[in-house]
Amino acid sequence: MFAPVVATAAFALLPAVLGQFVPAPTDLKTATGYANISVRYKEVETGICELDPNVKSYSGYADVGQDEHLFFWFFEARDVDPSDAPLSVWINGGPGSSSMIGLFQELGPCGVDSNGDVYNNPYSFSKVSNMIFIDQPVDVGFSYSVPVPAYENTDTSDIIVLPNNTCPDYAEAYGTCGTYSTPNETLTANSTAAAAPNLWKALQGFMGAFPQYSRNEFAFTTESYGGKYGPIFSEYFETQNALNISGAHEIRLSTLFIGNGWFDPHLQYQAYYNFTVYPGNTYDYSPFNESISNMMYNALYGPGNCIDQIAECAANGVNEICSAGDNFCAEEVESVYDNILNRDEYDVRELMPDPFPYEFYVDYLNTPKVQKAIGAYQNFSESSNTVGNAFGATGDDGRESGTVEAIRKLLKQGITVALYHGDADYNCNWLGGEAVSNEIDAPGFCDAGYVNITTSDNVVHGQVKQSGAFSFSRVYESGHEVPFYQPVLALALFERAIAGKDIATGKTSTSSSYKTEGPAKSTYREGNSTIQLEVVDPDATYNTTLNGPDPASNSSSSATSRRSLPRHFGKLFKP
Repeated sequence: MFAPVVATAAFALLPAVLGQFVPAPTDLKTATGYANISVRYKEVETGICELDPNVKSYSGYADVGQDEHLFFWFFEARDVDPSDAPLSVWINGGPGSSSMIGLFQELGPCGVDSNGDVYNNPYSFSKVSNMIFIDQPVDVGFSYSVPVPAYENTDTSDIIVLPNNTCPDYAEAYGTCGTYSTPNETLTANSTAAAAPNLWKALQGFMGAFPQYSRNEFAFTTESYGGKYGPIFSEYFETQNALNISGAHEIRLSTLFIGNGWFDPHLQYQAYYNFTVYPGNTYDYSPFNESISNMMYNALYGPGNCIDQIAECAANGVNEICSAGDNFCAEEVESVYDNILNRDEYDVRELMPDPFPYEFYVDYLNTPKVQKAIGAYQNFSESSNTVGNAFGATGDDGRESGTVEAIRKLLKQGITVALYHGDADYNCNWLGGEAVSNEIDAPGFCDAGYVNITTSDNVVHGQVKQSGAFSFSRVYESGHEVPFYQPVLALALFERAIAGKDIATGKTSTSSSYKTEGPAKSTYREGNSTIQLEVVDPDATYNTTLNGPDPASNSSSSATSRRSLPRHFGKLFKP
């Protein structure tokens, strides 16, 4: 576990600041980017996140359309000259999950501890690349359509509009009165394909406003629902390039880097049964008795049940059918885990409430000083029910959406595609990810085998199967957000992928003939030594050497965590 370097200026978070009425930022500079996209931005002072005074960061908004304002936060590379460093984009999934999750919990330059202090992340992806984190689509995180006074019902995550900037007594108990994006589903995207144009516009705006960081190619990094976003957005970008749009900048993809992705519901809904029943997970944890196992099997494969409904969605594409099918699968298959067990979907090793990854950054981002420092114009919410419900209405989660074919096209163009999955995650588990990697059928991949991944700490944190520019990695002792649990490995995977090196060692430039040689399956079993049998204290710290709570952390069966599992339509987000 790395020792945090704490910022000198701390922000007290107790009592928790969940929201306030946010004044419109008045100190943002304005620039016109490529494709005539307006960008409002400011330089962020040292200590708000990045602690190195020699490393610049900028945040603000790309105004991609009327009532469409996407928030971004950019960080210069630390160990590479920013004027020469590659540009990498990070977005979280959901749909509706903020990219501040990735920034503060996983791979950004900083995190926030239980005291509200900012600490340094020495394994930030910005160590080797310029990084831009974008909240998308509209209404996610700090991105907004029309700012309104409102409060969040923390029991339902609904945003309820108020008549003015006064917090009434019935809302005071929630502690969330403040400025929010109006919860209008028609003002945001309702599908993966519909979300693609605004991200393209945001990048056009940023690259034009910051030509010193502009590149003709970029690395697309994402996770979870990003298994759909990454391939489909990338395909859209290539379509835009072909149009030779006047005033637009050609943005080509160099690398697609996806962690614990959700790609194909037909395969990955089945993987919930595979992970919990047969063949099972590698933690020797069999959670269900025979009756529950049979119930789950029937909900999957019985006539007219999950698999049949997903197939019907694929055959006709009707929104109502896709939505109903996805809801059925989520409620009757995926949620069996939640209804029977008291464990974290994102990390089977942990009981709920689970304090990992740390949630303290949410309160931090809702302090007036931080919001002013980054030019935010609304309160921060980790996930957007508005976006989740909009996508849910079209059944986007239950559609394959051409994701697999899009990846095949990217590979034919010589683009590096690296998939990696933490093997303790149930939500987007590695067995489903492995099935998708085989479905992609990259040239030579079926003949490749698993080999150990070597890292600077001389610990084997996982295995990879790779052929040419395509790889699939299984990461040991890791939940859904791999860079939090295995930071050394995650940074190594990222650095190797964007450099076009082999994932196993980082020493070989990959060519079409490159192939890992080893067994067809990754068979290592962790066993149940890291399975937690008691609820962990909400202020516990995670020890990346021991792969569990730090020994100094006290367990408490009555602990109340700040972390809850975000849901929309009763389903868990895939953040």
